[in-house]
Amino acid sequence: MLVSISGRHVEVTPDVRDYAEKKMAKMPRYYDRIQAIEVILDHESENFSVEVVVSADGAPIVAREVGPDTFALIDLVSDKLERQLTKHKERFRNRKHISPRPHKEPS
Repeated sequence: MLVSISGRHVEVTPDVRDYAEKKMAKMPRYYDRIQAIEVILDHESENFSVEVVVSADGAPIVAREVGPDTFALIDLVSDKLERQLTKHKERFRNRKHISPRPHKEPS
């Protein structure tokens, strides 16, 4: 799994990079088919934004948060991704097990 961390209009400090890598390294616990994770830090006026794009089999999974503290934003984004990946995994597992439709008895 490849983790890339980049910054738009902001320099990514080693502390933030290490923290984001540590948090993103836990994502395969929730879905094991992750191929790459891209973390994008951006500075918008007074706030920062953290966007994470997870490339797995199928459509990319995206989580985004805006706020003043990058470490707190990384925590919030990782929580969002945990929920999204768990939900995606359940859908992936259960897609062949569609709930049975009520059958009408022949009259």
